[in-house]
Amino acid sequence: VQLQASGGGVVQAGGSLRLSCAASGRTLSSYVMGWFRQAPVKEREFVATIDLSGSTTYYSDSVRGRFTISRDNAKNAVYLQMNSLKPEDTAVYYCAARSRAIRATIVEREYDYWGQGTLVTVSS
Repeated sequence: VQLQASGGGVVQAGGSLRLSCAASGRTLSSYVMGWFRQAPVKEREFVATIDLSGSTTYYSDSVRGRFTISRDNAKNAVYLQMNSLKPEDTAVYYCAARSRAIRATIVEREYDYWGQGTLVTVSS
């Protein structure tokens, strides 16, 4: 499956953005999905994940309560709604898909497919 992340941009602190992850080649309903991010000179880190049914989600401590991951299997897309953005949220955001699984996971190495990333810049 090929993943395409979009929706990044420049926003002021306190603002909101919604990232989208679209798929081609396969239906996303077969994949556990996740969002990760990588800030300049930092390692890539987990942000959020959602299981196949969309009923279970997990978030990193740094975004819990501000970000929401969701999926629309009919539209073959996954979203990351980001509210109350902070300058420390500035990063390239990647969507990822995990095949042959049902449960959501925060472990990066368990994801099989990655999108190209979309840049989010939060100004203070």
